Amino acid sequence: MTSKTSRTSTLRPDLLRIDGTADPVAGVLPILHGLTPATADGVGVDEEMRRNLAYGAPPSLLPYTRQGDYDRRRGGRELPSVVLENELLTATFLPSLGGRLWSLVHRPSGRELLHRNPVLQPANLALRDAWLAGGVEWNLGTTGHWPLTCEPLHAARLTAPDGTPVLRMYAYERLRRVVLRLDAWLPGGSPVLFVHVELHNPAPHTTPVYWWSNIAVPQDAGTRVVGPADHAFHCDYVSDLTRVDFPHLEGTDRSYPGRTARAADYFLDLPEGERRWIAALDADGTGLVQASTDRLRGRKLFCWGTSTGGWQWQEWLSGPDAAYLEIQAGLARTQLEHLPMPGGATWSWTEAYGRLDVDPAAVHGSWATARDTTGAALARLLPPAELAAAHRLAAGFGAPVEQLAEGSGWAALEIEAGELPPSALLPFGTPGADQLPWQRLLATGTLPVSDPPAAPVTGAHWRNRLEQHAEDWHARYQLGLLRLADGEPDAARAAFRQSLDERRTPWALRALAFLAADPQEAADLLAEAHHLRPELRELTVEALDALLAADRARQALAVIEALPGATRDHGRIRLAEATAAHALGDDERVRRLLAEGIRVDNMREGEVSLDTLWLAVHPDLPVPPHYDFRMSDG
Repeated sequence: MTSKTSRTSTLRPDLLRIDGTADPVAGVLPILHGLTPATADGVGVDEEMRRNLAYGAPPSLLPYTRQGDYDRRRGGRELPSVVLENELLTATFLPSLGGRLWSLVHRPSGRELLHRNPVLQPANLALRDAWLAGGVEWNLGTTGHWPLTCEPLHAARLTAPDGTPVLRMYAYERLRRVVLRLDAWLPGGSPVLFVHVELHNPAPHTTPVYWWSNIAVPQDAGTRVVGPADHAFHCDYVSDLTRVDFPHLEGTDRSYPGRTARAADYFLDLPEGERRWIAALDADGTGLVQASTDRLRGRKLFCWGTSTGGWQWQEWLSGPDAAYLEIQAGLARTQLEHLPMPGGATWSWTEAYGRLDVDPAAVHGSWATARDTTGAALARLLPPAELAAAHRLAAGFGAPVEQLAEGSGWAALEIEAGELPPSALLPFGTPGADQLPWQRLLATGTLPVSDPPAAPVTGAHWRNRLEQHAEDWHARYQLGLLRLADGEPDAARAAFRQSLDERRTPWALRALAFLAADPQEAADLLAEAHHLRPELRELTVEALDALLAADRARQALAVIEALPGATRDHGRIRLAEATAAHALGDDERVRRLLAEGIRVDNMREGEVSLDTLWLAVHPDLPVPPHYDFRMSDG
């Protein structure tokens, strides 16, 4: 490692100035759907992986609500940040956006090692919708970009035993009810940034756990991703998960993402006993390396591909000329798996991020040469013993000395409810406005009625209280959500119906529509819900989707034509109008809407609605790039 004479290490609060939109706003509609357990019948999937694929998919994403209220109007923003710096590296973290490591600059060369997005632009790729490309994102919970990716974390300063300043960020993830502690530090003279991650399951029972560190790095045709594996589990969003030779597949070297046509995941199958690492190196053999202690087992390469749709997604997320790929590291071998974490258990590991320089002839030679030479360069940069020593050091880090940022009040509420023990290591503050109704339930035994309803909670202790004291429409609605989160749809349906018996609200109507097996029944319920709250756009969109799914396009158009102009001009509403018009055979109307422009700000990853609509009314014309979001073809 670098000489440690004249060592310096600093931590300072700062402001990140960037061209960006307003922060995405959380809606009032809880996310009722869950995830479907994954299956894989492809070649090379072993019994351990099959068990992990079948395990842990949540029945719903409760207690979270959507974060879908954002647009693409950008302006100058200032975001609170925390900067760690030594002689060699400058690391910038954003506690207000899931604690993301936004930038890692190698100071002697001035080189940015990460994909530092030039814009702050949410898009619909996360479990709750809003997501940002760039930097290093920490993902805890379940398959997908985690629920707190656009939420603030608690952040504090502490000091290591040797005097090095440490940034601690921490949170309570409410889907899995797991406590996250993340400590980052940059020792004087160190060529790598250390990040120590600790997960704690405070419950007495086992819970499914998922973790992936998603690392965005710049991409061009000369970028090669290197890791210590000769096989990978391949997923291209069309075919089954299959173990393949890596990097050569179907005549193409897939370790060069900038030369790969289609979006794809390659989960490197690291042999037992191999050091855990992955690197993205440019034509000169220089780039970012990530390494970890052994618990972080998985490594992955993701690329958008070079199709029109792949480039459109890159520009949608980062603006023009800002191509990137992702190298990732996770607890399991693939992101479709969950691992059982025993009650009371604490899991931890330490990651390292830094610049790696390797002989370019070796990097771009044979795979075996690239793999072995890069691994040897990493061993010189960061010997395994030094990473192990950093991991042991972090286990002894103490309490914070200064609070830098505040996260949500949900952990404080759970401490008040007796479900989380208070800890000086993680000062969670006090409950806030969102938690006040549940504090009242703790204090008085009665949940106050509110419309819109209180933000949802989950957990047996909350359910037990409401099972005993649900005496009005609001408490019964919340009880239905708690039962749904526990995977009991029939019991949830009964509570929602009891809520409607007390008062017909859009909230219980929507929940019953979600549980309805008949598309006509779901459309009826959501149409009534929209009638009760016509100003709530996210509910309007759901009602239109339900009407179209029930083949009631004429009724959908009637709803749209009754909306105020500003609402009707929203991209999702215009898309629904064009879809309904096509269903009724009015393709001239569809062509007019497409010609005027339909911009869906929260276009979902993998959604093909716009290109499908275009081809339906323009079968002889190619899909324009701004309507082409296809990840598999195009």
